Amino acid sequence: MNSVDFTWLIGGPQGSGVESGANIFSKVCAEMGYHIFGKREFYSNIKGEHSYFAVRVSDSKIHSNVNDVTLMVSFDAETIFRHFDEVSPNGGIIYDSELEDIDTDRVRTLDTPFKERLHNFLESKNKPFTIAGVLELAKEKGVNLYPVSFKTLLENLAKEVDNPKLRGLVRMYNVIGVSLSLGLIKMPPGSLLRSIDSIFSKKPQIAEINKQAADYSYDFSSVKFGEFDHSLTGIKKQPDTILVQGHFGTSIGKIVSGCRFQSYYPITPASDESVYLESNEILHVQNDRPGSTIVVQTEDEISAMGMMIGAALTGTRSSTSTSGPGFALMTEALGWAGINEVPVVITLYQRSGPSTGLPTRHGQDDLLFTIFAGHGDFPKIVYASGDTEESFYDTGRCFNYADDFQVPVIHMMDKFLSSSVVTCKRFDPTKISISRGKLLDKIDGEYRRFALTDDGISPRSRLGLENGIFWNTGDESDEYGHITEDPQIRIKMMDKRMSRLELVLEKIPLDDQAISFGINEYTIISWGSTKGPIIDAQKMLKKEGIDIGFVQIKLLHPFPSSYVKSLLKEAKIIIDIEANHSGQLGKIFKQNVSKEVDYYVLKYTGRGMTSTEIYDSLKKICQNKAAKREILSHGA
Repeated sequence: MNSVDFTWLIGGPQGSGVESGANIFSKVCAEMGYHIFGKREFYSNIKGEHSYFAVRVSDSKIHSNVNDVTLMVSFDAETIFRHFDEVSPNGGIIYDSELEDIDTDRVRTLDTPFKERLHNFLESKNKPFTIAGVLELAKEKGVNLYPVSFKTLLENLAKEVDNPKLRGLVRMYNVIGVSLSLGLIKMPPGSLLRSIDSIFSKKPQIAEINKQAADYSYDFSSVKFGEFDHSLTGIKKQPDTILVQGHFGTSIGKIVSGCRFQSYYPITPASDESVYLESNEILHVQNDRPGSTIVVQTEDEISAMGMMIGAALTGTRSSTSTSGPGFALMTEALGWAGINEVPVVITLYQRSGPSTGLPTRHGQDDLLFTIFAGHGDFPKIVYASGDTEESFYDTGRCFNYADDFQVPVIHMMDKFLSSSVVTCKRFDPTKISISRGKLLDKIDGEYRRFALTDDGISPRSRLGLENGIFWNTGDESDEYGHITEDPQIRIKMMDKRMSRLELVLEKIPLDDQAISFGINEYTIISWGSTKGPIIDAQKMLKKEGIDIGFVQIKLLHPFPSSYVKSLLKEAKIIIDIEANHSGQLGKIFKQNVSKEVDYYVLKYTGRGMTSTEIYDSLKKICQNKAAKREILSHGA
């Protein structure tokens, strides 16, 4: 039996319902037992610009997307112009037949640089600058074409169900496109209708209309379209497998970890996490006790940081979520949390910078900024998750680190993770333990909030605790919290706080600092969301007899120098893979390990890495055909 590795792509203008279509397709495939990895790419406007969703489907565990598309469905011209050449031979394109005569000048959202590249390519192939021209090229490549008039299909459906209103509901084109696709690949229709019911569970009338369109389109595809080499009829579903959006890991992780206060100011791509927490503010906790999370949308990120710190001083586990521009505004208050030893967690969903940059695109641009954020020396922890499942458990770790070491913790996530839809193992809350460190429940006798102790961690009171009075200030202070500029006290307090960086490296288990996926002559170092495509590229190369090592570094500050050195002692060639221009991990690696990176594989287009791109670059490196810097560029 051949293994399944199938990629489906749907595109359309921003606001046309593409994401709903992709959610239906993903739900159907997940229900039928398949593993899913889907990603969304979209322009930073509210409505009109190009948006697309690529969903990879497999009968084995996958961690990334690939370059090639097996089946594309499009009800707009721009999607065809931008993606026709991604469809592989023997793949297929389902498209609106009324688009064939449209030329590039009629698609106002095609930017000039892209049009020039496309025109040059079509000219070289003696093809017109039309949809018909690019589809002819696809057909010559071996792609199957499936034209259908979406408008006529909707009109016929309106007549059949005696509902004239359906004729103008063009937003249903995405459901029609999904259903045509599922009919072509012979996916059992029952799962399609159940998925629509699930997505529109709170809107039964809309669900019914969409099911009518889905049923009609599925039958049309099954009868009218010709044969297709690919089918997805379902496999045995793995137990305890769930389909989740990328931000579910940190948002559900915060609920389970006992976070009961979150402040935020809306910013892409971090807002989804806070919106999820707002939608699930009322909780049911163990022993039938009621619970809740206070979620506050503030007037700006400065206020969000201040409110989080204030909540943490009450003893409440508190956090905020932001992206690069927002984090820039938080750095002064970050230093205040540092000097006052306030345990807080900042979830940093990175995107492409600088400034506004590419606000709805991916990037790992903020590593150096985060490590060196804030003026003056104070301890902090910077910790990065590699995938959604990992981020659930890492969220629990980050809160424990904050409480145990009484430091701010920045949990690094990014747009690639937040916009992904994946299947993974069901999150297990029993694997998250809660440690509140030296947080006190009662105090007898004299209390000094910043007492000098053997381990450098002071017992922590909370606002309102009897006999637990303490003072906070942005100035240097003595053990009680009173302002002082005494040089000897300054030395003791600075040494006390900064000693925690060594304590962090001593206390955090090595497997939580860095993870080895094998060490070989050629070995990758990386961090964050590159983990998935790297693991898939490793497997692709191993099938060809090429073994590549990989070390995922999770604790980025303080950097686990000794442990990383010990892991890499047998490696000869070090390859740094990350999604930024300057190879920021490579700089930290050199600073802490005193070793140069041999090759960089970098991507800074704002699009996520695919395993295909990494595979190609690694193969070139092993064949000694690569440049020092391999720059990746796949993605519309």
